[in-house]
Amino acid sequence: MSVVAVAGGTGNVGRTIVETLAQSSKRKVIVLARRAQTVLDDVPTFAVDYTDVDATAKLLKQHNVEAVISAIQVTDETSSAAEISLIKAAEQSSTVSRFIASGWGALPSEASPTAAFSRASNNALRSTMLEWTRFSVGLFLDYYGMPAIKTHLPPMSFAVDMNSKKAALPGTGNEPFAFIYSYDMAKFVSAFLDVPKWEEITYIYGEKTTWNEFIKVASEVTGSEFEVSYDHIEKLAKFEVTELPSHKEELAKSPFPEPFARQLLAVLGLWVVGGQFDIPVDKALNKSFPSIKPMGVRETLLARQSS
Repeated sequence: MSVVAVAGGTGNVGRTIVETLAQSSKRKVIVLARRAQTVLDDVPTFAVDYTDVDATAKLLKQHNVEAVISAIQVTDETSSAAEISLIKAAEQSSTVSRFIASGWGALPSEASPTAAFSRASNNALRSTMLEWTRFSVGLFLDYYGMPAIKTHLPPMSFAVDMNSKKAALPGTGNEPFAFIYSYDMAKFVSAFLDVPKWEEITYIYGEKTTWNEFIKVASEVTGSEFEVSYDHIEKLAKFEVTELPSHKEELAKSPFPEPFARQLLAVLGLWVVGGQFDIPVDKALNKSFPSIKPMGVRETLLARQSS
């Protein structure tokens, strides 16, 4: 039985991946975190000081870990250094042969505020003998199905506030982009671990659509017209977005400082307009696993409406 370690496995995306991997009889899962806490009763969690490469390597070797999945939220120098140290530990362990770097969002872009951190991890991985990849998955659909669907993601009303039936769409609203439900993403990750050859970027998606199409479906499902405005690229480039009613409460509870959280909403809008969520269907992993049927926009909104 192969052993997989999920770093950051107590967090939002990480916990989702851990829960999904734990359902497989083909592999054992362990969680690495800065402090030990229970994710699942039968999944051990180990407190890790990522700055101690030797100790982390020893832990990985001790548990015969073959693959490491990083769900560390890499948003600053400290978290970036943690992932790079984890890469070094994986290489040093002698048991780890595969590594999935953190990402779990848009396509790679030098315009991203975290581009330098991604580049640093990529360079560190290229200097090893590890086979590795980074997932580009689009935007999480979970935000629009809460609280009806199971999720570990915190609330975030990007572009659409389902409660107030108001929307501030980036660009023209006709730019194509991809959604995916977090647990569908995790199913693809679990299946992907058996793929014999990895590329540096792995693409998956749940549904390709546009924001205007999303609003059309939302109106049909809810039986309500949405009040829609548009944040054009000039506004987004100033890191400004139209405030939706839910933003005040959500931003106050955000794990990021409120100014940064607001900037992040504008960055997400710029990514939609710039095509960073336009996952290439022809290159996506989906076609290799036709038995995985991702949830789409209509199904998600119907679940929310019926709750």
